[in-house]
Amino acid sequence: MATGTGKVAIVTGAGSGIGRAVALALLDAGWSVSLAGRRAEALEETRSLAGEAADWAMPVPADVTDPEAVGRLFDSTRARFGRLDLLFNNAGTGAPPVLLEDLPLEAWKRVVEVNLTAAFLCTQAAFRLMKAQDPRGGRIINNGSISAHAPRPRSVAYTATKHAITGLTRSTSLDGRAYDIACGQIDIGNAGTEMTRSMAKGVPQADGSIAPEPVMDVKAVADAVLYMAGLPLEANVQSMTVMATKMPFVGRG
Repeated sequence: MATGTGKVAIVTGAGSGIGRAVALALLDAGWSVSLAGRRAEALEETRSLAGEAADWAMPVPADVTDPEAVGRLFDSTRARFGRLDLLFNNAGTGAPPVLLEDLPLEAWKRVVEVNLTAAFLCTQAAFRLMKAQDPRGGRIINNGSISAHAPRPRSVAYTATKHAITGLTRSTSLDGRAYDIACGQIDIGNAGTEMTRSMAKGVPQADGSIAPEPVMDVKAVADAVLYMAGLPLEANVQSMTVMATKMPFVGRG
């Protein structure tokens, strides 16, 4: 374990899956990390998995769709660690895989709140903190998705919000230039997490069939985010796609 980089990160959705893997990779590399998520017990589990680096992890239970909770998250990070160098906007959710015309409006709104509005609120808070700190600036990495390029069947809410994340990323990247704030996006396909266990049994394909899909070790995603996060602020990975090599994304089908 590396120690003492002096770098500080906030990871949303840090209680499981990609968020947990990225938070642990950052901690192992010597970062201090605020672990944000709705479930306190899951955040504590992530912290316990950090081993010797656990002292540099701060669980902060927060619903990042709530502006006041977001404010407390960033205030707590500043109070504990003094600054913010990285925000990983990772929290996300999906809707039931129903026909587009049958998707309840409330399910649509919930996906928009979690996947898009929460990322916007955290980005606003990061801008305020990163502009004011000394030295100024920092980096924001948004978790997009393969769905930011191509949809799966019956995923209109998730796909629409992940396309919107690309717009948020580009606007953030442009507006952040004046304040030394870099912003990039990582689009992930079939990382091995709790959410992808069903892929081994089969998932809907574009032609209406059901087929199993390969997955990759989630560590590959954590390593990619760690690379993006470690760049000097004069360099930026604007977009990166990390996917299981044999997943049915490239090509026709």
